[in-house]
Amino acid sequence: MSAAKARRRTSGRGACLGISILSLAIIATACGGGGGDKKAAAKTKQSSTTSTTKAPPIAPLTGLADPTGAAQTRAALIIKIENTPQARPQTGLESADVVYEEVVDGGITRFFTVFNSTLPETVGPIRSVRPVDASLATQLGGLFAYSGGIPEEIDRIGAVPSLIPISETKAGDAMFRDSSRQAPHNLYGHPEKFFAFGGAPVPPKPLFTYLSPGQPFTGDPVESFTVAVSTDRDYNPSYTWDATSATWMRSVLGRPSTMESGAQIAPANVVVQFTTYDPEPGASGATGIVTGTGEVWVFTGGKVAKGTWTRTDPSKPATYADAAGKPIKLVPGRTWVELAAFGGQTQVVAPPLPPPPPTTVTPTTKAKKKAN
Repeated sequence: MSAAKARRRTSGRGACLGISILSLAIIATACGGGGGDKKAAAKTKQSSTTSTTKAPPIAPLTGLADPTGAAQTRAALIIKIENTPQARPQTGLESADVVYEEVVDGGITRFFTVFNSTLPETVGPIRSVRPVDASLATQLGGLFAYSGGIPEEIDRIGAVPSLIPISETKAGDAMFRDSSRQAPHNLYGHPEKFFAFGGAPVPPKPLFTYLSPGQPFTGDPVESFTVAVSTDRDYNPSYTWDATSATWMRSVLGRPSTMESGAQIAPANVVVQFTTYDPEPGASGATGIVTGTGEVWVFTGGKVAKGTWTRTDPSKPATYADAAGKPIKLVPGRTWVELAAFGGQTQVVAPPLPPPPPTTVTPTTKAKKKAN
């Protein structure tokens, strides 16, 4: 074999080897790159899924999560509920988002109950409209279910903007009489059926401002308190703090305020809004003045914060501020507002003070020597 021919044969083998190595490198790169792209795509998809997860909406009248979104689809439903001994135990009050307790004629009280996030099957007994109702309803709109009233008060509630009054004569099968109870304490309603009448705004506007998660409520510790809502002590409720449920357990004259369902009234917040009641010509009893300003005590989280309530615009709810002028915020949950007669003696019981630490006696030097 000539030298030239040998060189050509060697050169050909080198070229083939180079091509093979290059091919393997390309294949390896292709395999490695493809796996990386799939992992990156999976991470991107996972990140995209996580970022699109939305928190549930908030029920406007409780500040609580509204996972079904039901509160966003309907207006506020206001129902007037009786509170005489003949009406007890009532039905459905424990499901109300907000309840205002108001004084009517003779010192008795009635409930201006507001439903939105949760609807019980039945509510009652339903009774008549009263003077303060129009002022309270103006801040909410929606639906107002009641049973009768004097013409002046019916006209007043009928003139509230964005409010649909529903009397017994117009309610159809949304109201019914319970034959097992004596009239007039036997009129009940089906909240779900009231919404066939419509109602706006949807959803209702909030009545309170709420604490953010983890934000503490600042106030003085309270074990229990009794509210002088009326001059008639038979209608003055007491509330006792229950740390387990983080609610205020309601009672009257030492008896739990238990509903037909067996549940005891136990709101997360109790607002004592001291109110002036003025006699009104042509009205059935005095009317609470719920515009202007006055003293307020807000009970939340086993504490009380005292301040001032202010409501200058009837279309908006009252605001609460402490002595420094800072807003008093409530914990999310159900709220009862006691429109307590101004000048009444609301009594607060503070929790007992913790026992003092045991005293440690240090022996003197003389006593030590004697012991030795």
